Amino acid sequence: MDYTWGTFSEVVKTQSLKDGKFYACKTMKQSISTLEQANNLREVQAMKRLSPHANIIQLHELIYDKETGTVSLICELMEMNIYEYIQGRKTPLPEHTVKHYMYQLCKSLEHMHSCGIFHRDVKPENILIKQNVLKLGDFGSCRSVYSSPPHTEYISTRWYRAPECLLTDGYYSLKMDIWSAGCVFFEIMSLNPLFPGTNELDQVAKIHDVLGTPDQSVLHKFKQSRAMRFNFPQKKGTGLSRLIPNCPAPALSLLYQMLAYDPDERISADTALRHMYFRDIRLAEKKAESLQRVGNVDSLDSMFLLIANTRRRSVSPQHNLKHVAEPLRRNLPHYSTELPKLSLVVPQISFPMSTMPAYTVTHRGTLPAITAKKCHPRLAKASTDWPTRSQQGFTKVHMTG
Repeated sequence: MDYTWGTFSEVVKTQSLKDGKFYACKTMKQSISTLEQANNLREVQAMKRLSPHANIIQLHELIYDKETGTVSLICELMEMNIYEYIQGRKTPLPEHTVKHYMYQLCKSLEHMHSCGIFHRDVKPENILIKQNVLKLGDFGSCRSVYSSPPHTEYISTRWYRAPECLLTDGYYSLKMDIWSAGCVFFEIMSLNPLFPGTNELDQVAKIHDVLGTPDQSVLHKFKQSRAMRFNFPQKKGTGLSRLIPNCPAPALSLLYQMLAYDPDERISADTALRHMYFRDIRLAEKKAESLQRVGNVDSLDSMFLLIANTRRRSVSPQHNLKHVAEPLRRNLPHYSTELPKLSLVVPQISFPMSTMPAYTVTHRGTLPAITAKKCHPRLAKASTDWPTRSQQGFTKVHMTG
């Protein structure tokens, strides 16, 4: 694919003339008047706050063309998104692949929510993969968890929109991301969307067809923040197990908790990571950490092999499927490919001269902040959207396949 067009941006694969590496260049369709305004874009602020994280797309550089008002974000390049990965498949993905991807998606959401941000548009197209690694991208719709409702009503893509988004006047919060992730979970397993509604009313009907009509107490919560009144006939849904009969019991348990109709009863990303469904991955992570300390693990692939070995040796319990939480090590495993922190030692030397000035040497050990770059007016050309890309140190390439 050469290009990706969205409602608010265009994405093209580019190559840096500085290091020869390939990146994804996302150019905003919105015209920006100043560099300060570009740096204050919600998506830019979110990516800076969330980086670095193993499951969040990394922003490498911001390019602002003052003459055209164009802003481009230079991000790491992934292979494809989840939608492209499952589109056209005839056979389901292996169970361990689904589990690894969902674990990493929950990791990204847990990190976002702990940083005070919720995504508001979690869907297969915004979840990018490269081999075994999954990363969440496209933060143009994100919002602070501390912002007061009502929020924008028509947010998120309809098929992945939570009930509180459909049935209230914008009274929703970070739990909407968990509902969307649950819909993605089902889609990765079944290769089909769970609630493909044609409009908002049909969307609610499809949810009720599967999950049933919620208790009146839940609907009463929604009615308190909705100008329009609604009443739904009581019905019992078909359930999820009939739609995915081969789904493992622990996976079905987690899926039901992610798709709880009442957001107050819906599982959090942090608790989801401790669910029994991910037990073998957590055990493998702990083992990888132990081996890393003695220098035996040097890549993510090694950890995935450990997970596979752990899975073969263990038998998943099929009873007590009510949510089971186990202690979670929140820190990601560190591998030997990381550079060690510098330790600066300043020798204590005595000088006989009392007039010798004292010098203080400090070492901060932090990465430099991402800096934005202005295009030189003479280099910017307004004839097309992309001529300035090569002049800013990037050249457009055409991809095949």
